[in-house]
Amino acid sequence: MTDRMQVLSNGELSLIHDTSVEILAETGMKFNSDMVLDIFQEHGFRTDGTRVFITAKELRSALETVPSRFTIHARNPANNVTIGEDDFVFLPTGGAPNVVTADGEMRPATLEDYHNCCRLVQTSDQLDMNGMLMVQPTDVPAQIAHLDMLYADMVYCDKTYLGTAMSRQATSDCLEMAAMGCDGVDNLQNNPVMATIVHAMSPLKYSADEAEAIVSMARMRQPLVITNMVMAGTSGPISLPGLLALANAEILAGLVLAQLVSPGTPVVYGSVSAPADMRTIVSAVGAPEAVALASAIIQLARFYKLPCRTGGMLTNAHCLDAQAAAEGTLMMTTAVRNGANFIFQACGQLGSYVSMSFEKWLFDEEVCRTLRRTLTAMDVTVESIDVETIKSVGSDGNYLTHETTFKHCRRLYQPRLFTRDDHQKWYQKGARNVTAVAAEMLTKRLEAYEKPPIDEGLEKALQEYMDRKKEQLLA
Repeated sequence: MTDRMQVLSNGELSLIHDTSVEILAETGMKFNSDMVLDIFQEHGFRTDGTRVFITAKELRSALETVPSRFTIHARNPANNVTIGEDDFVFLPTGGAPNVVTADGEMRPATLEDYHNCCRLVQTSDQLDMNGMLMVQPTDVPAQIAHLDMLYADMVYCDKTYLGTAMSRQATSDCLEMAAMGCDGVDNLQNNPVMATIVHAMSPLKYSADEAEAIVSMARMRQPLVITNMVMAGTSGPISLPGLLALANAEILAGLVLAQLVSPGTPVVYGSVSAPADMRTIVSAVGAPEAVALASAIIQLARFYKLPCRTGGMLTNAHCLDAQAAAEGTLMMTTAVRNGANFIFQACGQLGSYVSMSFEKWLFDEEVCRTLRRTLTAMDVTVESIDVETIKSVGSDGNYLTHETTFKHCRRLYQPRLFTRDDHQKWYQKGARNVTAVAAEMLTKRLEAYEKPPIDEGLEKALQEYMDRKKEQLLA
C-alpha cells in the first residue's frame, strides 16, 4: 500500500529519540516545584536548581511501565472507553473564552454555554468523552469556575470526562469529586474515571501547577495526557525535525515523573504543535506543517508503544466556512487514518482556540460520522460479491428495483446535516447553507436533551461539596 504522507523510518525516529535523550541528559528539564524536585532527587536523578537531568537508562525504565492500552470507566458503564493500540476516542473542543454565533458575531462564553456543551456531549453519537473547560465561562469568578464545570461534567452527562490541571486547588477538588462519584479513593485508584491533560511549557519546563497535577493524578492512578503545543519559530525551533526533538523531550520528561510516582499509570503521548504565523505570532493550527507534525507525533507515539493525542477539527477560521471545513477535515483525517487514539478538539473549535461555535460542533460531528464510516472495512466474501445477481441483471436489467437493493440500501451512509437534494429542491427549501441547517438542528437537539439518571444522594453530595468550596474560596 502506498502512503504519500511522509512515513518516518526507524532510523529517523531513532535519531529524534536520541536527540531528545541528549537534550534531557545535558540541558535538562525545569520543574518549578520543590515537591516534584524532591521526587526526582529521592529516585537518584541529578538536579541543578530547578533543572532535572534524565538519562537514557532512566527514560527506558519509565517507558517499560506505561501500558499501551487502558480503560476509563463512566458513571454509565455502557459509556466506558478504551484508549490505545487500535482503540480511539473523540472529545469536544476546549479552552475557548468566546462563542461565535451563527451570524459570525463573537461574544464572551457563559456557564450556560458550558452546560449546553455537556448536553451536546450527552446526546452525541460521535463524542466518546466529555471535556473540561469546553468554554471558559466569563460570568463565573475564575477561582470557582472549575467547580461549576466539574459538577456539570458529572451530573449533566454520564460519559467519562476530563480532569483538570488548571491549578492545585482545581486538581484537588477534581480528585475529591471523582472519589465521591465512585464510592471512595480505593475504587477511584482501581477504576480510572477521567483523563487529565497536562501541558509542558515550551521550551523545556513545567509549571508548578502542571507538574504537581502529574503527581496528584498518578497517585490516584488516573490517566494522564501529557502534551505540549510547541510553536515553530517562537517557543520552539523553526525546523520541524528540531521542534519534534524538543517536543518529544518535554513529553517524555512528564512521562518519567508520572512513572516515578506510580509505575503503570496510563499516559497518553500528545502534542498539538504548529508553526507560528510570523506576521501575527498566532498558532497556525490549520497550516500544512501542523498536519505533518501531527502525523510525525503519532509515529513517535507508536515508536514508544504509547497511546497518542492529537488535535482534531482545528482551524484558524473565525466562522463555519470553507476554510474551517478544509483545515479541520485535513487535520482530522490525518489523525484518524494515521492512528491517533485520543483526538481532542474533534468538535466546535474556531479561531486557533480563541472561540468555538455550536453550529460548527454539529458540522464537525458530521465529519466524525463520515470518517468512522470510511474506516468500516468492506466484508469481501462470495456472498457479498453475489455474482449470481450480477449475472441475472446482465446488460439489460437494472439494479434500482432489484430485491438485493431493497434489502441492503439502508446500509449506505446517509448524512444528517449535509444535503444531497438536487438544486431545485434545495432552493425550494430556502437555499439554506450548512450553518443555517446546523442552527436549526442545534435548537431541536438542545430541546430534546434529557438529563441522564444519577443517584440522588451523589448529586446532593456533589452540590453540597461545590457550595461549601465556593464559600471557602470566595471568602
